[in-house]
Amino acid sequence: MIDRRHIGHALPPFTVAVEAGRLRFFAKATGNTDPVYVDEAAARDAGHPQLPVPPTFLFCLEMEQPNPAAMRELLGIDYRRLLHGEQHFRYHAMAYAGDRLRFEPRIADIYDKKGGALEFVRRETRVTHQNGTLVAELTCVTVVRHG
Repeated sequence: MIDRRHIGHALPPFTVAVEAGRLRFFAKATGNTDPVYVDEAAARDAGHPQLPVPPTFLFCLEMEQPNPAAMRELLGIDYRRLLHGEQHFRYHAMAYAGDRLRFEPRIADIYDKKGGALEFVRRETRVTHQNGTLVAELTCVTVVRHG
């Protein structure tokens, strides 16, 4: 069983630069043909100062933390027992190419189901602009299988 005393534990914050080339590549990889996500002139014509960050791209940026296994190592979770359970995004402001985004993850909850056969770790991450404005709140639920 995962030690519940880790509920509320803040994982190390980190900052990521949003690069235009990565936004274009993400649009291409996901089949997004909207020119707003690949052409700076089209983005400006649509009222954006730069290429906007596509809605789910924040998840990709979150994976760039210095130690992507930090939570797993803290909780002593065997990666062979992991499943991705859920992913939620709550957006508050747009982010653009050229921004520097700060990610502040924390373990929000740990609970179990099926008599402890499955444990769930809910991680919540606040994402802010370089000026401190809240951009989004990310929630990721990891499932740990036992037995």
